[in-house]
Amino acid sequence: MTGKGVGMRPWLAVALFAGLGAVLLGCESEVDDRPVIGLVMKSLANEFFATMEEGAWAHHADHEDAYRLRVTGMRDETDVAEQVGIVELMIAQGVDAIVIAPADSQALVGVSQRAMDQGIVVVNIDNKFDEEVLADRGVDIPFVGPDNRKGAQLAANHLAERLEAGDQVAIIEGAPNAYNGIQRRLGFEDAINEHELDLVSSQTGYWETDQAMPIASAMINEYPNLRAILCANDSMALGAVAALRDAGRTDEIYVVGFDNISAVQRLLAEGQILCTVDQHAALLAAYGIQHALDMLAGDASPEDVETPVDLITADTLEP
Repeated sequence: MTGKGVGMRPWLAVALFAGLGAVLLGCESEVDDRPVIGLVMKSLANEFFATMEEGAWAHHADHEDAYRLRVTGMRDETDVAEQVGIVELMIAQGVDAIVIAPADSQALVGVSQRAMDQGIVVVNIDNKFDEEVLADRGVDIPFVGPDNRKGAQLAANHLAERLEAGDQVAIIEGAPNAYNGIQRRLGFEDAINEHELDLVSSQTGYWETDQAMPIASAMINEYPNLRAILCANDSMALGAVAALRDAGRTDEIYVVGFDNISAVQRLLAEGQILCTVDQHAALLAAYGIQHALDMLAGDASPEDVETPVDLITADTLEP
């Protein structure tokens, strides 16, 4: 074969270089310099976090030009290792900010600090990081969320209006290492002590319906004069209601919840749940994302932002 045979024809060379130029220009035009925000939640099987996800996407739809959003949740509400792995993956992917509802107030501080060491903005929502652990590590992570203690006290005060001093009540707590669970228990206890009610039992249901149901059943059997069960979230309140149905005592024992998920609203209307507390799950994600955007833009410092909580009863339900 001669040298002429292996040479590139001029028209073909022009076409190839033109094509390459178009590809390069196309790549340049497709560069997306919007910051990437990762939302890390707990179990999406919990309606509260499913609502939070909807709120995050709604915020993104209204601000699509401002940022890109990645949303992820856990399979199991208490699988701390899985959530740590999710944050580590986001660090590796180079997101610009992480908005996190930690499954554990202590165990997620370390990986969040590693994210900050990589220049990633971290905003804490829903469940506040443990202040002592933050102080020990010398790390400042803003909390955007409600005063859970105040919200729980609102609900317990509403319950106390229907009880008398000395009446027996019980608490089904959230996960023991969750700051919001601890604060809700304390808020319940504040009102119980103020109104001189008799707290006969307080046990953890780890946020889950199927774990709360047998606990409530045992409480009902052990304390025949029990007047109320205060639950640190609505999922556990659903378990308490199921236990009361099985025992035939739905008309005798009040149930209090927290979160205002849609699954409890019919039960509120029917009187099977006395009240719950709305911490506005959809808005909570949006508040956290917006604070992260403001920090990225240099328009906000890493300061806590308190978000609203509202008591929800059958009378306040929207038609």
